[in-house]
Amino acid sequence: MNIGATHIVDTFAEAFGMRFCRLIVTALDDYWLDAALREFTGYSASVIACDAETGVEQTLPAAETPDGRPGAAVLVFGFSVDKLAQAVTNRTGQCFMTCPTTAVFDGLPDSEERVALGKHLRFFGDGYQKSKVLAGTRYWRIPVMDGEFVVVDTVGVGKGVAGGNLLLMGQDLPTTLAAARQAVAAISAVPGTITPFPGGVVRSGSKVGSRYKALKASTYEAYCPTLRGRVASQVVPDAQCVYEIVIDGENAGAVERAMAAAIRAAATAGVVAISAGNYGGKLGKYHFHLRQLAPQPEPPGNQEADTPCR
Repeated sequence: MNIGATHIVDTFAEAFGMRFCRLIVTALDDYWLDAALREFTGYSASVIACDAETGVEQTLPAAETPDGRPGAAVLVFGFSVDKLAQAVTNRTGQCFMTCPTTAVFDGLPDSEERVALGKHLRFFGDGYQKSKVLAGTRYWRIPVMDGEFVVVDTVGVGKGVAGGNLLLMGQDLPTTLAAARQAVAAISAVPGTITPFPGGVVRSGSKVGSRYKALKASTYEAYCPTLRGRVASQVVPDAQCVYEIVIDGENAGAVERAMAAAIRAAATAGVVAISAGNYGGKLGKYHFHLRQLAPQPEPPGNQEADTPCR
C-alpha cells in the first residue's frame, strides 16, 4: 500500500495502558506561561528513565481558563497512580510554584479517582497557607514572594494509552526531519494527545531489553541505517534516516486520530516509507494497524467521470 510515493508497511504500533492527569496552568502572560511549561515538561520523554511522560496538550485563551488568564492543558502519564501522583506533585512544586504568576487547576474535574496536589504542596506555606472552597472544589493559597500561588487540592486521574508510534524512513536527514516536524504539527491539532519526546521526535528509538543485564531498553538496531549488513535491518533500501514519533493519548481513539493525521502529514512530506514498532503483540493490548489508519489512495481513472453532468 502506497500513499503517493510513500510505502505504508503492513504492520502495527503496539501501545499499552497508562494513568494520566490533566493540569490546567495559567500565568500573567504568554512569556511566563511558556517559561512554566518548558520547565514542567523538561526531562519527561519516557518512563524508561523519567518519572513521567508529559507534554502540552493545547494552549487555552484567557476566555477558556478558570481565572481568565492565558493558559494551557498539560497531560502527565505514569505507569501507576502512586508514581503519577508523586511526579505531578514534585513537578508542580518545583516548576509551577517557582515560576512567577502561575496558578494550577484540575483538568479532569469529573474523574472519581483523584490524587493529592495542593493537599501536599500547602505545607510549603509553613502554616500561613489558606484554603477556600469554590463551587465544591477546594483550592490552596500558598504565600510566595510575588503574592500567592493558587493550586487545586486534588486532581483527577484517567486511564490513558501510551506508546502509539510511527517510524518515518526518509532518503536523507533534512527530508526526514522536515517530515517528522510536519507529522508532529498535525498531531498537535488532535485533542487529548501529546508527543513527549524533544520536539515530538525520537532519534534513539529503543527496544525492550539489552545484552547488558542492567539496562531495561537499548537501541533499536533493526532501524539504525548504519547497522545494515550487521543486523536483520528493517530499514527500506532507499532510506538513510529514520525518526520515531511516540504518541500518548487520553484514550485509544485519540491515539488513532493522531496517528492517522501524522501518517497523512508525513506522506505528504515525501518520506520513503512509514512503519511502526511492536513486539508481536506481547507488550501492550492496543494494536494500531497502519494500513487501517492510513487514508485510502484515490482509485485510478478519470476523476471527471465522477462529476455530475450539468
